[in-house]
Amino acid sequence: MSRASSGEFEGVFEVERRDLLARIGRLETKSGVLETPSMLPVVNPAVQPIPPAKIFEEFGFEAVIANAYLLYKSPHSQRVREKGIHAFLGFPGVVMTDSGAYQILVYGEIPIEQQEIIQYQEEISTDIGVILDIPTSWKAGPQEVEYSVNETMRRAKEAIEIRTREDVLWVAPIQGGTRLDLVSQCAKFMDSLPYHIVALGSPTTVMENYMFDVLVDMIMAAKLNVSPAKPFHLFGAGHPMMFSLAVALGCDLFDSAAYAIYSREGRYITPWGTQWLSELTYFPCSCPICTQMEPKDLLELPQRERYEKLAEHNLFVCREELNRIKQAIVEGRLWEHLEVRARSHPSMAQALKKVIKYVKHLEKGTPIAKPKGLLFVSRESIYRPEVYRHLKRLFNRYRRPLARDVLLLIPEPSRRPYNRSKWVKNILKGIERKRLDRVHVVVYASPLDLVPIELCETYPLSQHECSQGLKVVWRNRVLRSMLKYASNQGYSAVFIVPNPPILDEKRAELLCQWMADRGIRAEVVNVEPEREHEKLIEYLSSRLGEAVGR
Repeated sequence: MSRASSGEFEGVFEVERRDLLARIGRLETKSGVLETPSMLPVVNPAVQPIPPAKIFEEFGFEAVIANAYLLYKSPHSQRVREKGIHAFLGFPGVVMTDSGAYQILVYGEIPIEQQEIIQYQEEISTDIGVILDIPTSWKAGPQEVEYSVNETMRRAKEAIEIRTREDVLWVAPIQGGTRLDLVSQCAKFMDSLPYHIVALGSPTTVMENYMFDVLVDMIMAAKLNVSPAKPFHLFGAGHPMMFSLAVALGCDLFDSAAYAIYSREGRYITPWGTQWLSELTYFPCSCPICTQMEPKDLLELPQRERYEKLAEHNLFVCREELNRIKQAIVEGRLWEHLEVRARSHPSMAQALKKVIKYVKHLEKGTPIAKPKGLLFVSRESIYRPEVYRHLKRLFNRYRRPLARDVLLLIPEPSRRPYNRSKWVKNILKGIERKRLDRVHVVVYASPLDLVPIELCETYPLSQHECSQGLKVVWRNRVLRSMLKYASNQGYSAVFIVPNPPILDEKRAELLCQWMADRGIRAEVVNVEPEREHEKLIEYLSSRLGEAVGR
């Protein structure tokens, strides 16, 4: 259990499950516990297509976000004060309120002081409030960017003295835009202050332009400089296509108005993109809206009714995708899900390539063992954290059995765990029978490169699936790993059993030459894998004395 650092109300954030940097957690607020990761639908009473009560009761969203500044400036401002934000919206769950920073981003400034909007959020009894930060505009010059960061940090410190309620969780926004150095600086500063939640501000333009690879760098510049004890919010993460990307990078909370905005424009959301309702002949969805009518029926409805029903579909898709992501976290399959979504759009594929850059950080949040085996489904799969972890430990921590200074490299048998393969069993029995006590068996197998036989039952060395085609794609890395491993472990001699297509005889001879250049005696043993175990044992027995001395 981890507690957000605050000298006031102790909002408890308890992490229950992890995968990559994603967390299924429980955030305690005065209105109840909010499970993360969670999308907070944006609600605007002036133009709301779905009643907030329905969002809670029928769609199952535990939290929503409203704009406190718009409420403050509306004719209903006093009524919201009197009734409280929950009663005014008719929403019994958790309510977060934004301060009007988005309006600053759009209009340049707004006629309100930070003290007014903080006090107003407390008066309407919000559960989660946001300070009045200065967002970093996409078009801002260097001086403007620095001003937005410095002023936001100043206001964050000032707000600590303004706020009075101990039962409200407060959000510290992180600014800096694409200036990653300033994002990091702002994140460190915000993390040092008594705030319950940190948030990445001003990513809207980046997401609207599908610059998801840029977003990856922005999120990580902030995420790596704040305490994991604090939930991390991403403002404006609108489309379900990129939810898995945000969650995988450690975004616990995010808000979206896309379900409503898109419906006004006649845009139909799917988990892999957005389509115009007018261009659909069939609905690729089984939500209550899509099973009760066809696209032409929805188009023929009066504008307001069409807007409402399309918004319901869009919100349903958001909820469904969020549930898929949570289930993927539970099963340890978030990377696989992220790879699927990366095929939705070229910009998502580019973002996944950028994620690989941060694999050492993702590895820290990835469980040592998972309920299911790994699926290697694309070229990017080889860069997943579990492979990184295995190779890091193999090269940095693993030590061969001391007395076994002769390396026998054999190809991956058809059965896993490898020590239960009949061929491997016979090899091990032959080594014991012939008293070849110096021989150490290591399996070479893409995509995990090398597996010492005594570790073969360790997760995920036997718990994975990969197509033969992908194994061939990665065979050059296997070759490099063999050379590095043999050099690091100080073997007296190496015997290599080739097996195409991963390692044919020509490539095996080349590997032997590379090893010879490093002072390692190596040779190829031409036997038929999974058949000629006796021939292999006899060859080892005859060559062992000559190669390394008795």
